[in-house]
Amino acid sequence: MGTDKIISAVVIGDVMLDSWLRGPAKRLAQEAPVPVMSLEVTEDAPGGAANTAANLVALGARVRLVGVVGDDECGEKLVQALRLLGVQVDLVTVPGRRTAHKRRLVTSGQLTARYDEEDRGALPETAERELLRRIADAVAGADVVVACDYGGGVCTPAVRRALTGAPLVVVDAHAVAPWRECAPAAVLPNYTEVVRLLDGDGGDTDDRPAYLMARSGRLLELTGAGMVVTTLDGEGTLLHRPGHPPYRTYAEPAPQHMATGAGDTYTAAFALWLAGGATPEEAAEAGQAAAGVVVRRPGTAICTRYELLRALRRHEGTVQTPERLAQLLDAHRRRGERVVFTNGCFDVLHRGHVTYLEEAARLGDVLVVAVNSDVSVARLKGPGRPVNPCEDRMSVLAALNDVDYVTEFDEDTPERLLRMIRPEIYVKGGDYTPEMLPEAPLVRALGGEVRVLGYVPDRSTTAIIGRMRALP
Repeated sequence: MGTDKIISAVVIGDVMLDSWLRGPAKRLAQEAPVPVMSLEVTEDAPGGAANTAANLVALGARVRLVGVVGDDECGEKLVQALRLLGVQVDLVTVPGRRTAHKRRLVTSGQLTARYDEEDRGALPETAERELLRRIADAVAGADVVVACDYGGGVCTPAVRRALTGAPLVVVDAHAVAPWRECAPAAVLPNYTEVVRLLDGDGGDTDDRPAYLMARSGRLLELTGAGMVVTTLDGEGTLLHRPGHPPYRTYAEPAPQHMATGAGDTYTAAFALWLAGGATPEEAAEAGQAAAGVVVRRPGTAICTRYELLRALRRHEGTVQTPERLAQLLDAHRRRGERVVFTNGCFDVLHRGHVTYLEEAARLGDVLVVAVNSDVSVARLKGPGRPVNPCEDRMSVLAALNDVDYVTEFDEDTPERLLRMIRPEIYVKGGDYTPEMLPEAPLVRALGGEVRVLGYVPDRSTTAIIGRMRALP
């Protein structure tokens, strides 16, 4: 997931092609009071397990997709789309079977109709044997296995038995009870599926989170899973695991028709973060943040790794105290991400600063900028400085796309911060050499690397302030 290791993921389950048919509707049909849509564009995208696989690739994983398609045009379109997205396709073609195809009609931003073509019957014995052979080959050496069981006929009892004992099995299923014998690491049912599992009447409750929290232990018992994530659509999710109170994530509400595929995206990010060493709570937040990205887009969408990291950064807050920052960076390192650290006064942000911060960000996964406090700047730069107070300087830096975290320090050098953060790479911009930097020996002693980046001539805060003061 980070630069040190690419997670190998296997997705097994029901694949489909999602088609979005868009155009205006300016009149009603004569045959019935229904709108007549003039088709202008058709957008095809992988759906179901194929969408989960596409999201995993976009998030940085190496992905192999195992499932079933028919020998039809829809299956060909799906395979082609997946290959273009970088998914390793390992789909069994079953003659005479229809590839699942879901078409949605959208006019003026409103979903007006949906119609499906699919075969949900049992697989032929020869197809199931070939599927099991490919699953055994794919799972060997995988870091995480994601099973997407939507009742399409792929996740048979034999497939579930084949995944028993596989490393880190994450299950997204309409019915999670049959997966109990597999003892998965996690299952991700939605609220309706949970109520059905519990044989309860919780469908009418006004407080769904409270209903689920009171039944947390029962959910774990019924599913046989190491953890259960119950999704609540616009209300977020609840993570249930033994010995811990349920952990809740919160979603930003979005129109229901914009949520197509958001569950697939959540599953992909949650599974990938777990495989990368994140805690279950961190994985739940990653899943929620990724789903929040795609529900802002029309159609069946994917979330990239860059977009997810940006969304998590907004959730956590860019400006952090040194103590909280050290904790957050520990989580990034567990996911294999490299920390880049730089520091300075940044009194008047200019092109030289932006250029070197952009370059610094490309050296690793997380860029931390430490800013000299007002008293520190005054000691270093003399009377009249800083021009801008520290709070303003940090706010401007936090608005830059390439900056992940900003923090403040009072000392003349960031030695204390370096000991707390222990960056993999320490960066300075300007006409230095590494030997000229007093922090270099400490960084190297902590196991880090020192880099000096390019200098943009005639771009410095001192020169800019000097020109301003020279104005009449």
